[in-house]
Amino acid sequence: MDDEKPVLEQTTDAMSSAAEATKEAAKTAVKKVRKAAKRVAKKVTPNKKAAKKSKTAKKAGKKSSAKKSAKKSAKKAAKKTAKKTAKKKKKAKKSKR
Repeated sequence: MDDEKPVLEQTTDAMSSAAEATKEAAKTAVKKVRKAAKRVAKKVTPNKKAAKKSKTAKKAGKKSSAKKSAKKSAKKAAKKTAKKTAKKKKKAKKSKR
């Protein structure tokens, strides 16, 4: 402590500096807690962009399944027609005999 300043002034300065330090510490603690809370909130609730992507992904999945079924039916139809034509050719050969 300084000998030039009175004791009362020195104690008030010390108290005010301690109050300022605790105030700053409290502010930083609050900021850290808010940041942590935001991180947790982001992890818990999906954001709007992700929700939109998931909806479009579901729609795309539906479309792709429809496309797949259409492709399968087209392939089956092609196979069936090939078999039918083969049968017709065999019948035609037999009928010629």
